[in-house]
Amino acid sequence: MTSLKTVSLAATAFVTMTGQAIAADNQALLEQINQYSANSSTAQVNSIFQLSDVSPSDWAFDALRNLVENYNCIVGYPDGTYRGNRPLSRYEFAAGLNACLQQIERLITSGSSEVTAEDLAALRRLVNEFEAELATLGARVDDLEGRVEFLEDHQFSTTTKLVGEVSFNVSDAFGDDVEAQTVFQNKVRLTLVTSFTGKDRLYTRFTAGNSENSFIDEYGISPLTQEGRFAYDGESDNDVTIDRLHYVFPLGEKTTVTAMASLGGHHFYADTFNTGLEAGGGSNGALSRFGERNPIYRLGLGGGSTGIGIKHDFSDVFQISAGYLAKNGSNPTQDNGLFSGAYSALGQLVVKPSDRFKLGATYIRGFDTSVFDSNGMAPGNDDTFAFGGTGTAWANNLGNTAGDVESDTFGLQAQWDINDNVSLRGWVGYTNANFINVDAEADIWTWAGILALPDLGKPGNMGAIIVGSEPYATDLEVGGITPQEFTDDMPLHIEGLYKYQLSKNISITPGVIWLINPNQNEDNEDIIIGTIRTTFSF
Repeated sequence: MTSLKTVSLAATAFVTMTGQAIAADNQALLEQINQYSANSSTAQVNSIFQLSDVSPSDWAFDALRNLVENYNCIVGYPDGTYRGNRPLSRYEFAAGLNACLQQIERLITSGSSEVTAEDLAALRRLVNEFEAELATLGARVDDLEGRVEFLEDHQFSTTTKLVGEVSFNVSDAFGDDVEAQTVFQNKVRLTLVTSFTGKDRLYTRFTAGNSENSFIDEYGISPLTQEGRFAYDGESDNDVTIDRLHYVFPLGEKTTVTAMASLGGHHFYADTFNTGLEAGGGSNGALSRFGERNPIYRLGLGGGSTGIGIKHDFSDVFQISAGYLAKNGSNPTQDNGLFSGAYSALGQLVVKPSDRFKLGATYIRGFDTSVFDSNGMAPGNDDTFAFGGTGTAWANNLGNTAGDVESDTFGLQAQWDINDNVSLRGWVGYTNANFINVDAEADIWTWAGILALPDLGKPGNMGAIIVGSEPYATDLEVGGITPQEFTDDMPLHIEGLYKYQLSKNISITPGVIWLINPNQNEDNEDIIIGTIRTTFSF
């Protein structure tokens, strides 16, 4: 039989063990209410020995044991602790007292003889002492529940998150014909990721940098090749631009839609089979643009490109993607816009027979407007046939041959993760390009094999060797004749890198790019590009 002295001692222990009272905010109050609720089956303590931080040597051990064993009204935290040394407020104590009152009420209702007149007298004194807190507690709970319900019914945006990436890059290029100096360059990306429903994402990205087009102006090769460009180049003078504005949202449980208002690209919605090295032009993946993905995904890519992409999972095995890009979709002038100018349309089937192997087949239909305008001047990359800063001069702009270009492109990609630390990837791409205004055509090829070594040395690291050919042209004919200066030697791109994760937010990536037969001409001297990239992510 529990005495008045035991109840009084228990009440004193409850207050003293938790220290001096402090003011509790709404969140702390709700937490205490949840933790001390008598109906909480997950936190209710049936034995004092369930509390990992309470031991028989504690001065209030007997008092707590009596409360638990006789009244079952002490509630621990979900992790099995009591946290007796943490300060609490009078409101928090009132929440615990209320739990005991409810338990004693149930004992009285059931006719239990364990509750004595002395116990009830002691409890009445406690209730009178904390009458104001108990009344306020109920009112505040009702108010908070009403406010939470209102916010859930009327919420607009659940969250906006800032994702940042900054890289410092020390680089140089070497070769008999190369005239380059060691440079220290940077790339900055700040992305606002906003969700309105919890399942959608609005990407608003601010970008700046000063690496321009890497070292291609210093190669000493004419016409200008795009081989060996860094994945993170493209910006100049550290001018800040909004280069990506995308909205990604689900359509049902198995379909994802990507609407691209700026910087549309097929790789934003379609699988590119290069996990860890595909970084979307960022500074955490491959060193080069070529090393990120099959260059065919770059067809139609441009700062002014707009469009839409859809990905649908039929099952765990089969997935399809489809998308449409307009290079000048925001331009309302003649021969531009969404449907009257240059475009690129993709369809892709992905087969994943296991968690470690997947294979994809891709088709892209493209149309690009004239390389030269009516005055014989090149209008810019957004209007021309190009592989997004990869490949030889003959593969891009087709040797500056005048005329609109229709193209059909086919690609095969695969990724086989042998285990958690060894992965084989590769691709092959073929493009048949036909000129509309002149009698000319060309075939363009690209291929690569990749050995990727995730977590090499420690988790977060990445080693990789990339060997392949950036896009290069074969069988180029203009008026049925091969241009005299045209050569079709296979160029080789060999890239090695090791990303060392210095800490959770800092990585250092030394690496080298070796170009053999640059600009698809074996008479051109080899080019070697070295870099040390330091990336800060937050």
